[in-house]
Amino acid sequence: MAKFLIVEARFYDHLNDMLVAGARAALEAEGHKVDVITVPGALEIPGAIVLADQSGQYDGYVAIGVVIRGETYHFEIVAGESARGVMALTMDGLAVGNGILTVEDEAQALVRADPAQKDKGGEAAKAALALLALRTKYA
Repeated sequence: MAKFLIVEARFYDHLNDMLVAGARAALEAEGHKVDVITVPGALEIPGAIVLADQSGQYDGYVAIGVVIRGETYHFEIVAGESARGVMALTMDGLAVGNGILTVEDEAQALVRADPAQKDKGGEAAKAALALLALRTKYA
């Protein structure tokens, strides 16, 4: 049994609830323990994972958030930099599943967040599980 931390950037409550539910269900279905923390935005997720990892309490992580395109370039920065930050953590050997949605509108986010539809939270948790299995295999 492993212990996972879901780090969520909580901005759209109803969407985050679905993403976290999907991630939690996927991890708990495999018998793992799960904690959840909230950060202000998607850009803070990688930093929070680094801080949590320094504690030595967790075996893997799931990044959860929703970034919806707006009228400014800010979307591009948040979408790209949060993904880059999560990818950098995986390149450093952490088992991190990326469930940060980057979408054009709320309708796209709803389909992707809903565990009964695309279940991107669950998919991110399964990615974290797969990376943890690889890390264990090659340790």
